[in-house]
Amino acid sequence: MASDISYKITLSNNKTEKQAIDFLQSVDKRFLLPSKEGRKQIVEALQMEKRFSRTFDLFILPRHTNNEREITIANAKDITLVELKTTQKYLPENPKGFFFGATQNEFDMAKKLGKQYKFCFVSLHPESLGYKLVSLEELQKLIKTQRTQYQINLKK
Repeated sequence: MASDISYKITLSNNKTEKQAIDFLQSVDKRFLLPSKEGRKQIVEALQMEKRFSRTFDLFILPRHTNNEREITIANAKDITLVELKTTQKYLPENPKGFFFGATQNEFDMAKKLGKQYKFCFVSLHPESLGYKLVSLEELQKLIKTQRTQYQINLKK
C-alpha cells in the first residue's frame, strides 16, 4: 500500500512563480510547492492515475512548512492537495462572487479524495487580499451557475 511507503518530495523554490503562490506561501507556511517529480510522487503515493498530476498547484502536509527543501511523506492520508483559483477582482466576501474555470480532472480528483482536496480561492486585489480554502462539498453549496465547455484539438 502506498501509504506505507516513504516518499521524499523536492520542493520548488523558484522566485518567478505566480503571484498567488508567492502570496500564499508568504502568509501561510503550510502551502508547499511540489517540483515536477514531487507531483508524480504525490500522485503515486495517493494511488491515483498519472493524468491527475496537474490537478493541483500546492499541497499541505501536517508538521511541514515551505521553508524546507525536501520533505518525506510517511502517510498519503496526511496529504491535502490544493488547486488555486486566482483573481484580481475586489471580493470582500471571498469566495462569493468568484468566477473561475475548472477541469473535469479537478472535480474527479476532488470527488476521489474528499477532504484531502481543496480549492483555494485567492483574491489579489489590494483591498480584499486574502484566500479561502474550500472542499468540493462546500464549493457545490456555493455554485450559482455552472456550464461545460469543450476544448478541442484538431488533427494536423
